[in-house]
Amino acid sequence: MLGRDEDILKAAEDWSKEGRGVALATVVETWGSAPRPVGSNLVIDNEGNFLGSVSGGCVEGAVVTEAIDVIDSGKPKVLEFGVADETAWKVGLSCGGTIRVYVEKVS
Repeated sequence: MLGRDEDILKAAEDWSKEGRGVALATVVETWGSAPRPVGSNLVIDNEGNFLGSVSGGCVEGAVVTEAIDVIDSGKPKVLEFGVADETAWKVGLSCGGTIRVYVEKVS
């Protein structure tokens, strides 16, 4: 689900205040044809609810799964998805580009 940047960051703040575990995923680099620009965000809670987009829907499921790990461990991760990456095809990034996504716990 897409949302405006303000809505995504407000959701992160609100969900955290409600006591939910929250992570924020941000597109930090793109190469070639990428579905979303650098700076795009996805906020995820510990139940797998999310708002925003880092890939127009093609890798969100994988990012949500990794974000729940980040919430549990507290350790940030850098994820990379690209057309040459077997994982990218499995999760649906077939646009020909590569994206790098930084996932961090919101506290």
